[in-house]
Amino acid sequence: MDTNTPDLDRAIGFTIPDKNARGRLVRLGPVIEEILAAHAYPPVIERLLGEALALTALLGSTLKDAGGQLTMQAQTQNGIVDLMVCDFKGGELRGYVQFDADKLGEGPDEPSLFALFGNGFLGITFDQATTGERYQGIVPLDGATLSEAAENYFFQSEQIPSLVRLNAGRRDDGAMVASGLFLQHLPEGEEGRDRIHTRLDHPEWQHVETLAATMGVDELGDPGIPLENLVWRLYNEEREVRTLSAVSLSRGCRCDAEYIGQVLAKFPESEREAMAENGVIGVDCAFCAKTFPVALESLKA
Repeated sequence: MDTNTPDLDRAIGFTIPDKNARGRLVRLGPVIEEILAAHAYPPVIERLLGEALALTALLGSTLKDAGGQLTMQAQTQNGIVDLMVCDFKGGELRGYVQFDADKLGEGPDEPSLFALFGNGFLGITFDQATTGERYQGIVPLDGATLSEAAENYFFQSEQIPSLVRLNAGRRDDGAMVASGLFLQHLPEGEEGRDRIHTRLDHPEWQHVETLAATMGVDELGDPGIPLENLVWRLYNEEREVRTLSAVSLSRGCRCDAEYIGQVLAKFPESEREAMAENGVIGVDCAFCAKTFPVALESLKA
């Protein structure tokens, strides 16, 4: 790619065959700005949603089914955040956060993950459009950061050794950038060994993980460094590293008047009338923070 152009709103994958490892990198810029522009989130919530969207892009871009969808949801009890939802479909990202502004104001400037989510749960759902298959994992939101919570998710739900690094924040010029690194060890399935055992003592995974830990968040979030260059910086001494096709990312809220009308038309007429005020049903979209007015008359067959 042109090294003079900021490398933003892309995800790339790579594999290290000799080390039985695979990884992905993502960096978001204008996409994050566009999503945040629909809301007036305070900095803490901005950073949280930025990291969550980077994680969503990392995982969603692994989908081989072009029509597949990944949804990540955090539900909480007694935390600052009530609900956080992000999803990925066909390279399009969207997300929002519901939170208690009073609790946020009463807490520290940099609240912990527990302060944000309380006794929360992280759920990740993979929907395959072609086969109709759905896979969902739900685990407690454990860890000091969202990165650690994601690692715990893969450790508990898939028993695959994983490393997740996430970062989001505003640069000196005020632009918001979110970035992420995701690595997994692909167990060889040695006879008689538990897959979890590879997390503890497998030298190949330790090697890949140790090198990844040398990358600073400044490098990861620097739009001036192409993602392919980051892969080279980490693993240029490996015998073979295969870089996979990049995925371009954009903001995509699938709510529009036509789609909402189709959904409302499935409700019985009596229920539609109960929803309406002065002959109009107002449908709110939490993702894009818009209200779509739909006239009852337009729903009649």
